[in-house]
Amino acid sequence: MTQEQFQDQWTAVDSYLTDHLAPADEALNAALAASDAAGLPPIQVTPNQGKLLSLLAQMQGARTILEIGTLGGYSTIWLARALPENGRLISLEYNPVHAEVARANLARAGLDKIAEVRTGAALQTLPKLATEPGEGTFDLVFIDADKQNNPSYVEWALKLSRPGGVIIVDNAIRGGAVLDADSTDPAIVGTRQMYELLAREPRLDATAVQTVGAKGYDGFLLARVVA
Repeated sequence: MTQEQFQDQWTAVDSYLTDHLAPADEALNAALAASDAAGLPPIQVTPNQGKLLSLLAQMQGARTILEIGTLGGYSTIWLARALPENGRLISLEYNPVHAEVARANLARAGLDKIAEVRTGAALQTLPKLATEPGEGTFDLVFIDADKQNNPSYVEWALKLSRPGGVIIVDNAIRGGAVLDADSTDPAIVGTRQMYELLAREPRLDATAVQTVGAKGYDGFLLARVVA
């Protein structure tokens, strides 16, 4: 099969799995439509990936979630729905236009009391978050932002997570480009530095999973805070 044929098959399989296991609803469809209408890039997680995030949060028994990179709030909806009524999700978004779209999408989904979107560069927002009472005990952190800063995001996620907390990083394979030690692409450099950090960090126990699907060849990283 050619690469194009593989991609067609991956997309068809994703559609089949979504139809059976992660069907869309009005709020999710509206979030995608509003994001598209506002000109946001179509780089949100797929429905299957959103469902995976939700299941992982539920398996973790998460009551507090931190998301770094909101975009239009599609993944935020999946994560917030996994929380109990008294749960809390804080999502950090650099772009104020994206943040406003996400806030509207969360309100439409009835999740604006649980999920809060904060605007600003995450590396400036995270230190402020760390000073707030009770903010060092996140049960789950989902990182899906600018990849060159992934090492710093993982370090902050570790600081802000409780022992036993889970850290998930999206786009951790980059179509296999993580193998390129000579790459000057900031996203590749940042992703490789993230793996180097994880390899030497005894407080994190991690693995990565390669995936194929509607968005091609990529993968995600899973880490557990062990101390």
